[in-house]
Amino acid sequence: MIFFVNTTFFLFSYIKIVACHDKLINMYKFVKPLLFSLNPELAHDLTLSLLRYAGDFGIIKALMPPHIKDPVNLLGCEFPNRVGLSAGLDKNASSVMGFAGLGFGFIEVGTVTPLPQNGNPKPRMFRINEYESIINRMGFNNNGLNALVDTLKKLRNNRLNIPIGINIGKNKNTPTSEAVNDYLTCLEGVAPYADYISINLSSPNTPNLRDLQFGEPLEKLLIALAQRRDELSESLNKHIPLLVKVAPDMLRDDLLNVADQLVRQNIDGIIATNTTIDKSSINKHPLSFESGGLSGEVLFERSTKIVSDLSSHLGDEIVIIGVGGINSPLHAVEKIKAGAHLVQLYSGLIYQGPSLIRNSAREIKNILNK
Repeated sequence: MIFFVNTTFFLFSYIKIVACHDKLINMYKFVKPLLFSLNPELAHDLTLSLLRYAGDFGIIKALMPPHIKDPVNLLGCEFPNRVGLSAGLDKNASSVMGFAGLGFGFIEVGTVTPLPQNGNPKPRMFRINEYESIINRMGFNNNGLNALVDTLKKLRNNRLNIPIGINIGKNKNTPTSEAVNDYLTCLEGVAPYADYISINLSSPNTPNLRDLQFGEPLEKLLIALAQRRDELSESLNKHIPLLVKVAPDMLRDDLLNVADQLVRQNIDGIIATNTTIDKSSINKHPLSFESGGLSGEVLFERSTKIVSDLSSHLGDEIVIIGVGGINSPLHAVEKIKAGAHLVQLYSGLIYQGPSLIRNSAREIKNILNK
């Protein structure tokens, strides 16, 4: 614990000095070697700690230049720009104010489960630096629904001025046949605080979870969630958008069948995509044997093709959020051109740093305003 606190303080002080000296231009290049010298999960935890304190005390907001303004109305709310943070990085919403200060147009937290769980044994996160990619098998490690709700209440009291999505899942020990109860519990708990709720059926790190993406199990789950969503929307006097996050490993026909099911059940959007279990793109790397989901640049073409297929099939019937492999502003623009209404970052943020947020938002704004 002492090492954790001291290292966090050191990193924060270092960033502050570099940021002031270098006027915030590419400051991440000075910090990245420090973070990459650490175990990936330790670096992740330290970064969240840094962002939490810097965000809570308004330091990031004071240091960062003005955010890119490119407002768009989707899902019943206004997004300041089209670049968001993907779920998985800030599972417990501990650092939302810090991430907001970096210039994101929206933030998705979670995955949250009804009960706290530790996730899979460590080590469970691996950098594939040569491919600017990451393998993780975290396993929905989070502090549970009650803790998240307490944090969300405080965030709303802080007048968070960007949309926040909440990604919900099931506990590992909950049988797949009873998964709907976990999703309903999470839906009911987070609905008052969410601008949208994403249903995670596609993580490869919870056994049998992806079985819920198909056929009758998917239909039953969506019917139950949509019905409860409508009841909550009425009682809360606000529409609660539901989105489903899909895997990149589906056959095209299966993907389009899922898309049709979402439309039939009045689901508001689809997030394409989660991580892949296909390691063929890194099969020569010594870490390719590690189990878990692969994210990062190697996923870009596959996930973007899925966005394109969904857009061609659905038109504008539902909102598409494109995520997977964005490590440059050009990649962000390509997702939009493929048919995404919004995009999300995760692995690219780790490899490229916060400048990726502003630069991507700016390029998207430029291309859409031509």
